[in-house]
Amino acid sequence: MLQLKYTLPLDVLLILLNSCATKPLSKSGQRKLAGKTFVITGASSGFGRGVAEQLGEYKANVVLAARRGDLLEEVADVVRKAGGKAIVVVTDVSRPEDIQRLADTTKTVFGGADFWINDAGVGAIGRFETIPVAEYSKLVDVNFKGVVYGSNAAMALFKAQGHGKLINVGSVESAVPLAYHATYGSTKAAVRALGNVLHQEIRLSGNKKNIKVVTIMPWAVDTPFWGHAANYSGGTPRMAAMDGPGKVVNAIIFSSLHRKRELPVGWKARGAYISHRLFPHFTERISANIIHRYQIKNAPPAPATSGAVFAPMETGRGVDDGVRKRMKQEKKQRK
Repeated sequence: MLQLKYTLPLDVLLILLNSCATKPLSKSGQRKLAGKTFVITGASSGFGRGVAEQLGEYKANVVLAARRGDLLEEVADVVRKAGGKAIVVVTDVSRPEDIQRLADTTKTVFGGADFWINDAGVGAIGRFETIPVAEYSKLVDVNFKGVVYGSNAAMALFKAQGHGKLINVGSVESAVPLAYHATYGSTKAAVRALGNVLHQEIRLSGNKKNIKVVTIMPWAVDTPFWGHAANYSGGTPRMAAMDGPGKVVNAIIFSSLHRKRELPVGWKARGAYISHRLFPHFTERISANIIHRYQIKNAPPAPATSGAVFAPMETGRGVDDGVRKRMKQEKKQRK
C-alpha cells in the first residue's frame, strides 16, 4: 500500500515554537539590554510607547520619534524615572529629511544605535473604492516609505559601526490579506518583502553575523491604532478576538536578542500565518467573513473620518486603548 508523507516547512515548525516570544525577558535578558541604544518610531502611543517604557525599566537608551512632541516628552519622563536614558526627536516618518535628522541626532548623542524599530503606522478601513485616493497615498508614504527611509538610515548606521538589528513592525496582514484593509495590508506586505530582501542582501554582503533584520507580525491588537485609522466603513473600527498590546511589546523586545527573521505574535497570528501557508484561499475567505461580520454588520455606526492619516490626534495617548472593553459593553447592550 502506498503511504504518503507530508512534512511541514521548516519555517512553519519554527513559528510553532515561538510562544516564549510573548513573555517578558528574563533577568539575564534584561541585563543584556542595559546601556543599549534603541531608536523607536511611532513612540508616542501603542507598541512604540510600550516598548520604550519597558526598555526604560531595563536601563536602556531610547531615542523617541513621532509627530506628537509633547507626548514624546511624557514618554521620555517615564523612561528616565525608570532608570533609562531618553531623548526626543519630533519626526514625521514620511519625510526623509526627518529620518536623516533622527539618525544624525542618535549618532551625536549616543554614538550610534544597536537597534532601530520602525513602528510608526496608520490604517484605513472601508471598501477599497470608498476611501479617498489621497488617503491611500498617505498610507503608502507613512507605512511603507517611512519604513524604507528608516531602514535605509538604520543600515547606514549599522554598516558604519559594524553591527545592529533592524526591527520592522508589520502585521499578520503582511502574510494574510484582509478585506476592508486593502492599502493597509498592502503596505504591510511590502514591509515583509523589504525585510526578506534586506536579509538576503545582508547575507550576500558577508554581514549576516553582525547585522540582522526581523519583521514582527501581530494579530489585531487593542491599541490607539483603531481610533487613529481613517474610517469609511460606516462602523466603529474593530476586529474579532483582539490581543492585548503587552504580548506584542514583549515580542518586539524579545526579537532584539533572538535570531528571528519573521515573528508572528501569539497563537492567533501564528495560526493564521500557518493556515494561509497550507490553505490560502480558505483562510482568506474565513478572514474576510470574520471582518465583514465585526466591521460591517455589527459595529456601531461611525462617521467617515481621515483619522490621524494627515495630522496627529490628541486622543489615543496610551499603550492600550480600551477597545476590547468597549466591544464587551456593546455586546451586552445588544443582548
